[in-house]
Amino acid sequence: MILTYCYRIKPSAEQEATMLYTLELLRRHWNYCLGQRLDWLRRTRSQLDRCSIVSEPIGEIPASVNYYTQQSDLKQTKVLFPDYKNIWSESQQVNLQRLNKAWERWLFPDKSGKRGGRPRFKKFGELRSFVYPRVNCPKAGAHLNNGVLKLSKIGEMSVIVHRPIPGGFTLKTCTIVHKADGWYCSISIQDETVPESMSLDEVKTAIGIDVGLKDFLTTSEGEAVPIQQTYRKTQSHLARQQRKLARKEKGSNRANKQKNKIARIHQRIGRIRENFHYNTAHKLVKHNDLIAVEDLNIKGLARTRLSKSVLDAAWGRFISILEAVAVKRGVRVVKVNPHGTTQNCSVCGTKVPKTLSIRLHECHKCGLQMDRDENAARNVLDRALNEVGLILSARGGLGDTQPVKREAFLGWDGEQLSLF
Repeated sequence: MILTYCYRIKPSAEQEATMLYTLELLRRHWNYCLGQRLDWLRRTRSQLDRCSIVSEPIGEIPASVNYYTQQSDLKQTKVLFPDYKNIWSESQQVNLQRLNKAWERWLFPDKSGKRGGRPRFKKFGELRSFVYPRVNCPKAGAHLNNGVLKLSKIGEMSVIVHRPIPGGFTLKTCTIVHKADGWYCSISIQDETVPESMSLDEVKTAIGIDVGLKDFLTTSEGEAVPIQQTYRKTQSHLARQQRKLARKEKGSNRANKQKNKIARIHQRIGRIRENFHYNTAHKLVKHNDLIAVEDLNIKGLARTRLSKSVLDAAWGRFISILEAVAVKRGVRVVKVNPHGTTQNCSVCGTKVPKTLSIRLHECHKCGLQMDRDENAARNVLDRALNEVGLILSARGGLGDTQPVKREAFLGWDGEQLSLF
């Protein structure tokens, strides 16, 4: 299992200037290597039967450019530009590895056939992190001991260890990150043991959740978690600060100071939202052995007229956090197809069409009346239990009994039949 702990560091003014210059040198090297790759691609992608003298250079075909050729050129880079000698060599290699990963994502599709966007040239200040790939080993560039972080070529600095690193884990990498409010180090730790998911026989409590915009989520037991709308509440204040930035001269000290103020507002919004997501996820995982969620198409929902509210709720990020928290505790998280969960009745399965303005589910066949989100959460739970092979003793809740494993039984003629 691999975890990442983020701690705030306190560099001196001289160390901070060194780290900023390191980021700037790595940014320039990124842009040079990216330009080298794009130039090689442009020179070698001419059509077979013709070559344009306007857009295609005429000459020898250049040698292939990849990670290994650019890594071997690092020695020549240090000769031509001696400032690069003050950067830990492994950090420069990781910078090239990042570029190579972005390059391959653009050229080669993944298993689903999708490709990433073309790597971009980074403007001044856009590169905000560099990596030491080894920590606390003889040839490592970073050492963390007793709240003191020692970085090669930079020096020692204090670390605010707000939570201790758990025992049994090995420190793997150290990433130095420059954020709006200061400097941080992200320590990646690894343990050889892998937590196993709870077996179906041990599942005692199961719950389904339906996310929404009226309430952040509603459970199959009827409990609702109110939505925060962090961005909506800060939107007017953020707009005023952005108008102040528009009135300042670009590139001036006052403009840079105002940019940092706006960045701090966005950082605070993200932290409040993330803290809310983690607290909600821990509460769900603490009291349930199986959690059923919808496999939503967040990108599609973000194209509707409710896009700002959807992105402010950040359902996709919450589900990712929920899965990460559940893995550490051995709790199962099951994703189901969301189609029809809001329209279908959770008792009889009849389709009851309703618009977003109708908040009450009223079934004309069985007479069921309940909140539409709770009805959807029950449908989500039923689909998840059917998918993993469990059945409930009573619809709508587990009560005092636990789910039963779905099994086949024999009919009158000895033929094996299924319960579903």
